[in-house]
Amino acid sequence: MDWLDPISILFLSVFTTVFLFKMGSLWNSSNKGFPPGPRPLPFIGNLHIMDLKRPHTTMLKLSKVYGPVFSIQMGLQKIVVLTGYETVKEALVTQADGFAERPIIPMFEDIGKGFGVIFSHGENWKVMRRFTLTTLRDYGMGKRTIEDKIVEECSFLIKKLESYEGKPVETTRIMNAATANIIVSILLDKRYEYEDSTFLRLLQMANENIRLAGTPSVMLYNLFPTLGYFLRAHKTVINNKDEFNAFITATFIERLKELDENDQRSLIDAFLTRQQEEEKKNKTNGYFHTENLKSLVANLFAAGMDTTASTLLWGLLLMMKYPEIQRKVQEEIRTVVGSSQPRTEHRTKMPYTDAVIHELQRFASIVPANLPHATTVDVTLKGYFIPKGTHVLPLLISVLKDETQWEKPYKFYPEHFLDSEGKFVKRDAFMPFSAGRRICAGETLAKMELFLFFTSLLQRFTFQPAPGISKEDLDLTPAIGIVTPPVSFKLCALPHS
Repeated sequence: MDWLDPISILFLSVFTTVFLFKMGSLWNSSNKGFPPGPRPLPFIGNLHIMDLKRPHTTMLKLSKVYGPVFSIQMGLQKIVVLTGYETVKEALVTQADGFAERPIIPMFEDIGKGFGVIFSHGENWKVMRRFTLTTLRDYGMGKRTIEDKIVEECSFLIKKLESYEGKPVETTRIMNAATANIIVSILLDKRYEYEDSTFLRLLQMANENIRLAGTPSVMLYNLFPTLGYFLRAHKTVINNKDEFNAFITATFIERLKELDENDQRSLIDAFLTRQQEEEKKNKTNGYFHTENLKSLVANLFAAGMDTTASTLLWGLLLMMKYPEIQRKVQEEIRTVVGSSQPRTEHRTKMPYTDAVIHELQRFASIVPANLPHATTVDVTLKGYFIPKGTHVLPLLISVLKDETQWEKPYKFYPEHFLDSEGKFVKRDAFMPFSAGRRICAGETLAKMELFLFFTSLLQRFTFQPAPGISKEDLDLTPAIGIVTPPVSFKLCALPHS
């Protein structure tokens, strides 16, 4: 029967070719009205054409071929990608309710189990977001009380940098600690010293999980969860989550012992008070339970620390790269603020500095792919039909670097936010915090932090590259992760006399 082997091989080859063709045809024919995209292969979808470290770069290229609304298939998961300001605005703002969900993503379900605020769903998300926004405002977001805490933290950060006496230093950990202390003051009514071992471990775990969440290893886990056992990154993320949750649990048990509902001092106090109110009413289906508290605190700690710190690191790197811009900012600070402490009230009088801060957010685009959305109902966008429950990715970098909206989208150009008279101008396509129902809950706090930290630092220091490195040598390549700070660098903070 050996004579059958070549025939069998030929038959299998023909069958495989026909199968692949049919699968591609099925992809197109079974999705009438669905956005177009590259033909997927069985099982892997379009993974073979993706840059797994920076998938948004592949998506930007595909948008040139398929237009601002297109589809890709990652493994067995179909994803609709939205690019450009007009398209993303129409989805997230004009049709806000239709794009307000989060898809089910294995890694984030493992971490948060659908609780908290960032990756939660349905009514749970609505309740937690309302509570978060109300409580952030109650504990100072946008008010003088939190401004005073930021100003105080600026002084600690300045002292820390002064201690290096102008010698080269890698500032990621210091910047993470400074910005984390602001959100910790709201969550716990507490401040940590920069060298506190518990604090450093919390920073490390949050930072590591944000980085790992954007790696190819975790992406593969999200597409093929059965691989989790073999992927070290998945195990690390889960271990970090468990350790972080153990810290939160121990913390709120301590808070319960001294909780005074008439003297609430932190978000955790406010949550525990609501929890006790629900228990008194015998509410068994309430939302103020321990799992939501753990996820909410973890969400706010990580997001509140990492995004602001990453933006500030980009700010310092860009000031070294463009020293003439750094000098103009410092001159405006001297003219408007003098030797006084910068405050938020100075912002309207400092149009150039304001423009530089906005431009570094636009240029850095630290969440390039955005966080994923999902449709809550069947929607039609730009003539395409997108069914309820579809995984949607509104690409933020495509908005912040939209060639129809920005004169020099790939250059660091503060004049994007200045008119011909040097006055600050708002730009509609400035969406670093995303938009719509899932816009960043801490936007107001982040804006205040960025202004106060940035101006306080440039008032006291001039930032230069480490000896032996020219400004031309400075690397503007983003790191890999969901949030993309610059790759690690050293700087010299030279104090002003």
